[in-house]
Amino acid sequence: MIVIQSRDNPLVKRVHALSTSGRERRKQGLTVLDGAHLVAAALDAGVGVCQLVVSESGLASEEHQALIARLDRLCPQATLPDKLFAHVSGLDTPSGLLALMATPALGAPVATVAQSVVVLDGVQDAGNLGTLLRTAAAAGIQHAWLTEGCAQAWSPRVLRAGMGAHFLMKVYERVDAVSLLADFPGPVMATVLGARSQSLYAVDLAAPTAWLFGAEGRGLSPALLARATCHVHIPMPGAIESLNVAAAAAICLFEQVRQQG
Repeated sequence: MIVIQSRDNPLVKRVHALSTSGRERRKQGLTVLDGAHLVAAALDAGVGVCQLVVSESGLASEEHQALIARLDRLCPQATLPDKLFAHVSGLDTPSGLLALMATPALGAPVATVAQSVVVLDGVQDAGNLGTLLRTAAAAGIQHAWLTEGCAQAWSPRVLRAGMGAHFLMKVYERVDAVSLLADFPGPVMATVLGARSQSLYAVDLAAPTAWLFGAEGRGLSPALLARATCHVHIPMPGAIESLNVAAAAAICLFEQVRQQG
C-alpha cells in the first residue's frame, strides 16, 4: 500500500474529481464507492474495483482491514491522511475507506419484462433516488428505469443512500419511458391525488406492474402520466397533503409484496 501526502498527487486529483463531478464520472466511466458496506456489496455481487483508498485512521478498523486483505493484489491500494481523505471523499461524513469502480454499461431496457419495474421520473434529490432504489430492491424489484431528469444514479451520494441496491438490480438511465411503456404487458400504475383515483388497497396487484413515481412538487410529466392505465392514491386520514416520494413508493411496493404473498 502506497502512502500519499500531497493534494497534487494524480490519484488524489482523480478521486476528488470523480467524487464531486458528474461530468468527470461520465467522462472516465468510473464512480466512487464510499464506505466499507458499499465496497463489500460490490465485491459480493462480483463487481470488481480498480483502486482502494483508506484514511490513516481508517486503517485501524477491523472491517477495513478485512477488505484490504480481500483486495490484496487485486487492485492498487493507497492510504491518505484523514484531512486529505476528507478532501477527496466529497461526503459530509467520510467513511475512511473508498474504492473506484467502473460504471456498469447496460444496453437499452426491454419493455416486455416478466416482473414489476419502477419508473422514476425526474427524481433529482440524490437521497430520494438512492432510497427509492433501496426500497425497490428490498421489494424484489429487479429493473429501474430513470428518465432524463433524474439525478445520476451512480453518483456517490445516490450509491450511499442505495446501500448496495445498485448491485441487486439493473438501473437504466436516460430512458424514454413513454415509448417503452407502450409495449409493457402489465398494468401501469401511477400514484395521484384526486377523486378519480382508486385506493391502493382496493387494487389487484397480482400481475407484474410498472410503477410510476415522479419528483416531489412537479410529479409525473403529463406524457408519462398519460401512459398510466390505473391511478391510485394512498389513503391518508391525517391532515397531510402528500408523502415523500420514497415513502409513497415503499407503501405501494410492499402492498404488492403483501398481496403476492
